[in-house]
Amino acid sequence: MKYWSLLFLLSLVSCGQGKRYHDESTESTKSALVADILKFQEELDASFRDPEESPLPDKYRKDFEGLDYFEPDTTYVVKAKLVRTPDAEPFFMPTTTDRKTHEVLYGIAHFTLNGEARQLEIYQSLDLIQQEKYKDYLFLPFNDATNGEETYGGGRYIDLSIPDGDTLVIDFNKAYNPYCAYNKKYSCPLVPRQNYLRTKVRAGVKDFHSD
Repeated sequence: MKYWSLLFLLSLVSCGQGKRYHDESTESTKSALVADILKFQEELDASFRDPEESPLPDKYRKDFEGLDYFEPDTTYVVKAKLVRTPDAEPFFMPTTTDRKTHEVLYGIAHFTLNGEARQLEIYQSLDLIQQEKYKDYLFLPFNDATNGEETYGGGRYIDLSIPDGDTLVIDFNKAYNPYCAYNKKYSCPLVPRQNYLRTKVRAGVKDFHSD
């Protein structure tokens, strides 16, 4: 926020009225993104309070107030170029149990994060695609350098939808933990080795501590 405030003040001095309105538009967009992130957090916390949806054991849910999140940071909302992989062969993704999920590589997202070019594989579930509400669903599991310190050691997930074109918006503020982080009875897909980001993604849900 300090950076944007400084940029705004500098624009008033150097560029006059026209530049000022440009920056106000940028701030408006940023505010909308933050509001969307906060809405995501509220809805996720609500699902954790709901005994029908929550992965939390009863002993943790009864006193649950909310998950621990990084502060919303719009620098972690990136526009990626999605390169589709229509010829990819379906495969079985291993999980934390003996179960495997039937997936296909939908495409590879290319983007810049923390000053460097990155890429992540995006998957489509061949099991969920049979359900109407999941026909456009894409799955992004990833690891990063915060795992085991600030975030869950097993990595995190992001839910996405198939875009109309080749631009895919990835909001790392919406990264959440696999249910296995809260309850070992769940079977959770393991993050593929190629989806490790060699940088700290300080956005989204932090690690869960029951105490």
